[in-house]
Amino acid sequence: MRRSVLVTGATGGVGLETALRLAHGGYDVFGTAVDKGEAALLREAAAARGVGVRTVLLDVTDPYSCEQAFGEVAAHTDGGPWALVNNAGILRMGAVEDLDDTAVHELFDVNLHGAARLTRLAVPVMRARGEGRVVNNSSLAGRVTAPLMGWYCATKAAMNAWNDALRMEVSPAGIQVVLIEADGYGSPIWDRAADALGALAHSSSPHASAYRAMIPALRAAARKPGPEPLIRALVRALTAPRPKARQLVGVKAHLSALADPLGPHRIADHLKRAAVDLGGPTRSAAVRRAAHRWCAPW
Repeated sequence: MRRSVLVTGATGGVGLETALRLAHGGYDVFGTAVDKGEAALLREAAAARGVGVRTVLLDVTDPYSCEQAFGEVAAHTDGGPWALVNNAGILRMGAVEDLDDTAVHELFDVNLHGAARLTRLAVPVMRARGEGRVVNNSSLAGRVTAPLMGWYCATKAAMNAWNDALRMEVSPAGIQVVLIEADGYGSPIWDRAADALGALAHSSSPHASAYRAMIPALRAAARKPGPEPLIRALVRALTAPRPKARQLVGVKAHLSALADPLGPHRIADHLKRAAVDLGGPTRSAAVRRAAHRWCAPW
């Protein structure tokens, strides 16, 4: 029997390409979509590549939807998928004081609670089989906090802690848990973040000027090289017999993960503020360039 994989957030970007490559590699892939229109587009993309991907409607913020979607997959996979890829996620930019409860709850519900809901459904099936794999697509933001992204970083830091606890708890049952932590790459997510910043950029927020400066930077980030290294890492996490438990992806990810906990906080804070044009001008043009190159979260 082919190994089956459930990939959330599979209708675009990283999730779509990961699902298509796994299907090309012989896996029985189930990709989630939030509505029938997106599901149809996913099937069309699969057909264009000459592979088959089954689609499942899913809203990760709705417990009932999670149960229904998992039940549908279970009906075709002898109880549940061999692997779960928690890829669905959203980005909301904004200072800690500027995002309201609704925005914060949505961030945690999609980025953490949704993954937890599906994992709670999948793990008992994997345990009964004596094998399985859970791959969590996190971010460098879970290790390195950036100003004006604090709530998003909090969701990823929470996912990292949750992931590590899960890994230790289920490894005796033969279940492998893998965390992927990538740095920024070109993606439409940055354009969506720029669109959402419009209201804050013209608000009475003390950070409004920083938001206005960020919008063109986010637009430029969307045109950076795409997420090919991240896609390869996700595929490897499922195809390798013994994948690394935590995988940093990208040069900036490796350097930042090493330097951030070691450097003096005063210097790191100054560079991170300069990277998002926060807290007044930085006199040195060289410092500004270095901050934008290495300390910006995109």
